[in-house]
Amino acid sequence: MINIDSISFLHELLGCEKPKHPLISLIDLDKINPKEEYYNVSFSMNYYMISLKNNIDCELIYGKKYFDFDEGSLIFTAPGQMIAKGKINEDNKTNGWMLCFHPDLIRGSSLWHKMSEYSFFEYDANEALQLSDLEKEIIESIIKNIHMEYSGNLDMYSNDLIVSNLEVLLNYAKRFYGRQFITRTAVIKESIAKFEILLSEQCSVESIEKAGMPSVKGLAQAMGYSPNYLSDMLKKETGKTTQEYIKLQVLELAKKLLITTNEPIYCIAYKLGFEQPSSFTKFFKIQLGVSPTDFRKRYALFNNVV
Repeated sequence: MINIDSISFLHELLGCEKPKHPLISLIDLDKINPKEEYYNVSFSMNYYMISLKNNIDCELIYGKKYFDFDEGSLIFTAPGQMIAKGKINEDNKTNGWMLCFHPDLIRGSSLWHKMSEYSFFEYDANEALQLSDLEKEIIESIIKNIHMEYSGNLDMYSNDLIVSNLEVLLNYAKRFYGRQFITRTAVIKESIAKFEILLSEQCSVESIEKAGMPSVKGLAQAMGYSPNYLSDMLKKETGKTTQEYIKLQVLELAKKLLITTNEPIYCIAYKLGFEQPSSFTKFFKIQLGVSPTDFRKRYALFNNVV
């Protein structure tokens, strides 16, 4: 495992000339020439990377579905992620570019505080953004502005302009991902139906007692998605994230047990995977505004009146 913690070290590994800026660099993928000893080695990257690859396999997998693409594939990678690189085929080098920037470039800026909004940095590679020709032109025009800004004579305005252009680029990426979710509505609806079945299966008393409460990570893995991609897909289509789906499912199961059994509250709490009855009571009250005990009493009173 090799840790890449600087742009200059990245250039050295890729066989590129020295970078023109210590915290950001645009690298032409067709011109990289890594040393032999770095083939089949895993790298841990401590910087953000945005990469456009043009001659990737046209057949990509999203979940368990295949899609064919003729246009550019834009991939986002966050610091701390690992990459393994095999030997480059000289007859079929990757055509495209990658923009790498160190977290220190944006630290303390408005963009720094907004990075959590760009959840696609945690997507898997097979959940890449597929750009239309027009979208590709927009992205590459911003990339050119960034490259021009950091390659020229740096002054007191340079960093702000570089960071501002980065923010514009990421906002466009967020918009284009929104378009991508919309254009795949039929496939997404099918995936959501499968997700709801999976969640229902994992949210039964038997399943929870055996394997614990469903997790976002576990559900995403079972669906073949990254956790962020699954949540963003659900949010775009239904208005609810994966975590919100789990909470609603657990709540419905809790209500069912409170209504149809006479089991003590603490027994129900443990059956639902809560380590402490107080945690279950707090969860239930936040969701419905009443405690489990009061909910059971009100239901019983309502039935007696009816």
